[in-house]
Amino acid sequence: VQLQASGGGPVQTGGSLRLSCAASGRSFSNLVMGWFRQAPRKERELIASITWSAGTTWYADSVKGRFTIFRDNRANMMYLQLNRMTPEDTAVYYCAAARRGNNWKDPDWGQGTQVTVSS
Repeated sequence: VQLQASGGGPVQTGGSLRLSCAASGRSFSNLVMGWFRQAPRKERELIASITWSAGTTWYADSVKGRFTIFRDNRANMMYLQLNRMTPEDTAVYYCAAARRGNNWKDPDWGQGTQVTVSS
């Protein structure tokens, strides 16, 4: 699966952004797709995921209630709506896809998009 992320940029505390991820390639029906982020001097972490077929979502506690992941199956697009952002959300955000039920083994990655939240 080829993935292309976009939509990052600077935003002020309390603001919003929408990240987009365009997917192409083989069938997505058996995939889970998600957003990871990597802040400076921290490990990359999964913050939200969605199963492509059923649309079942999962969120990390750090973003639950503020971020929303959704997809448009017909357009082969995945999105992450980021609301009520804080400086702790500053990171490079990556979209990824992996085989469902495989604990994110060997994911395909999109390029990162930088999100910077100023106080």
